[in-house]
Amino acid sequence: MPSGKESVIALDDVTVRYGEFEALRAVSVSVAAGEIVAVLGPNGAGKSTLLRAMAGALQPSSGRISLFGELPFGSEREPVRRRTAQRVAFVTQATDVAFGFTVRDVVMMGRAPHQGAWMTARPEDELAVDEALERCELRALAARRVDALSGGEQKRVAIARALAQSPKLLLLDEPGAFLDVRHQLALYDLLVDLAAAGDVSVVLTMHDINAAAQYASRVALLKEGALVAIGSVEEVLTYRRLRETFDADLYCGVNDVTGARFFLPMRQTRTATKAPD
Repeated sequence: MPSGKESVIALDDVTVRYGEFEALRAVSVSVAAGEIVAVLGPNGAGKSTLLRAMAGALQPSSGRISLFGELPFGSEREPVRRRTAQRVAFVTQATDVAFGFTVRDVVMMGRAPHQGAWMTARPEDELAVDEALERCELRALAARRVDALSGGEQKRVAIARALAQSPKLLLLDEPGAFLDVRHQLALYDLLVDLAAAGDVSVVLTMHDINAAAQYASRVALLKEGALVAIGSVEEVLTYRRLRETFDADLYCGVNDVTGARFFLPMRQTRTATKAPD
């Protein structure tokens, strides 16, 4: 974590088990205010489990998680649970479709932690929903039923709902999935703007190494539930570390104009065998 910045969430030696299987093994990660941390790794590395633990959806088998220096998870006290819900938003990889609800209805659901028992929308709730719809380019779809939308449009609705929640920590599990190229880039630009303004810290899982190199403040590599490395793009996204993490060869290049790093998968070389006569 960058020095001099407040920790939004910190994991200290966190292990998560599903029965006897360790999905995360002694992971320690801190995220500072205004950071975008991209989590990369092969399938089954523990990326989604990490986010679920950060969101409080999974309890660590050992270790501890703190949010703004507090221990918010595992408590049944309503004020603690409510305060956590007001500050942490989590968009899962597969979004549940709210049958019969309009786009605006679903985005308004993100305001629930800030509303009273009767869930009555106040002017500030309407404003938050309007801003979320605008940011995710959903104004024209606001009156449409969510179950009638495409997969990419449904993903944008889920992200808008999270933004309407006005979180301080935004957790996104493969947010670029189902989105076309333009909406992927628009989303990543939006996350950079939010983080730069200090409004939100972002932790997101990704498979796109090039996007992570362009947009993330720091990058974390996971493999088999363990943290391989975490740090800047230059420190972490090296040929050797990527080879160690993904068991694949990637060419690591640098744009000679912008200085940006880029990555290309390299074809595996195989020894040619002569066909039998």
